[in-house]
Amino acid sequence: MREVLVVGSANADLVVAAERRPSGGETVLGGDTTVLPGGKGANTAVAAAKLGADVALLGAVGDDAYGRMLTESLLAAGVRTDLLATVARPTGIAYITVTPDGENSILVSPGANAALEPSAVEGALTGVKVMVASMEIPLPTVERAVAAAAEAGACALLNLSPAAAVSARTLAALDVLLVNEHEAAWLLGSGAEPAKLLELGPRSAVVTLGARGALVITGDGLTEVASPKVEAVDTTGAGDAFTGALAASLATGVTLETAARKAVRVAAISVTRQGAQPSYPAAEELSAG
Repeated sequence: MREVLVVGSANADLVVAAERRPSGGETVLGGDTTVLPGGKGANTAVAAAKLGADVALLGAVGDDAYGRMLTESLLAAGVRTDLLATVARPTGIAYITVTPDGENSILVSPGANAALEPSAVEGALTGVKVMVASMEIPLPTVERAVAAAAEAGACALLNLSPAAAVSARTLAALDVLLVNEHEAAWLLGSGAEPAKLLELGPRSAVVTLGARGALVITGDGLTEVASPKVEAVDTTGAGDAFTGALAASLATGVTLETAARKAVRVAAISVTRQGAQPSYPAAEELSAG
């Protein structure tokens, strides 16, 4: 029985270190390309599995070397792959530039992720405690996943990243809406109070604040969750680390605030290491900390 079902993307991350990101029409020389497993869905699933959650990824890859790399990485982390389809499109690829301050810019070619149909969700929610979806897959599939989670009585968590217009019906079916500051501003308008996210329909919301931590928003009010101070090396996949940790914790029955405190710690550890999935800590590392 799957405790956590992640409905989302799987990409090969092609990462290049550079002194700065090129501007329009400019060529900048970078370092050697590193190929790593990634994608918001796969990253979230791996982060949750490394913390001990029983998790499956519902997604799609191509019949190619990148697809095989992703499948092997998921299995090695303990993620169930029986819902990972192989389709007649190339595996998704994310082209990532990382600058010396640890910040990144990303261009995503969805590939096989675009072939993930809403029908793939049917029957996948049996026994699931938390369903978490993100936006690198077709919008109709995301919306069907949220509706199916609500129908199955599972906690519906949507990481609205990258920001996209979802229906009011979908927002109203959410137990948790997870966004970063930019996505919150996109939803509400610049300068709006984060508490207004609940007026969109979700029962609760979490706004990630990067190095500052996160803001938990419930009907009882707002709670700031501070992040440990760390030296960032690579922020790639940090948001997905937070998402996976949040989902894994919620599956154990803890409060949203408690889950967010753990997720902040996991994300902070991840930015001190290179890459996305390889940077995610195991449960023992949190215990040791």
